[in-house]
Amino acid sequence: MSATRPPSPIDRLLLDGVDGVGRLVLVRHGQQQWPDPATATTGDWIDPPLSELGRRQAAAAGEALADDPVDVVYSSHLRRAHDTGLAVATHHGLECRVDEDLQEIAPFAGLPHDQRASDTLGDDAMRGIRERFVRTGRWDAYPHTESSEHFRRRIGIAIEAILAAHRGEHVVVACHGGVINAYLADLLGVNADMFFRPAHASVHRLKFDADRRVVEALNDTFHLRTGDLLTV
Repeated sequence: MSATRPPSPIDRLLLDGVDGVGRLVLVRHGQQQWPDPATATTGDWIDPPLSELGRRQAAAAGEALADDPVDVVYSSHLRRAHDTGLAVATHHGLECRVDEDLQEIAPFAGLPHDQRASDTLGDDAMRGIRERFVRTGRWDAYPHTESSEHFRRRIGIAIEAILAAHRGEHVVVACHGGVINAYLADLLGVNADMFFRPAHASVHRLKFDADRRVVEALNDTFHLRTGDLLTV
């Protein structure tokens, strides 16, 4: 676009060549250390650490963003997201700021954390719950779980508060697959809570100003192709 030509309507619509535009980069955490499904309690699924592969994926994401002009890095307080955020922040001499409202949804979090959900609900109910989730793509399929509406509202408020505090800046948020889906589904008017699967350590880019949010790229995994790091 010529430096002398004012932004066209489509430029303004898509925030191209417009003053005061910020960048939001959502990064999903690296692969977590999966609990054993046969013995894991409800609490075991909430805050597992990064696996060895997940640490390498987080490092790759940090290196991929090393040349970006990053002004601030946020993450949830869960270890897998915070350690991923640190892997990005260290390249820019930044701290990783924690926002607990970026926490991933936790199915069955209302049940005792030292028991398996099936111990309370039974195996037949668990099969029905999982099938309902497959059909609807909505977290409301899970009882004793934060509602879809509340989850979307919590995530939307958290991310919008970050953007409001950093107008015109380049912001990285290291978070979770459900969080990325919740924010984008609400932004795009998608009914399903999980409408796509962000890969571990994938990068998702948006532009923003005071009024608009524009999606630039979703599920960028190019940095994971070398070294066989791509996993979902």
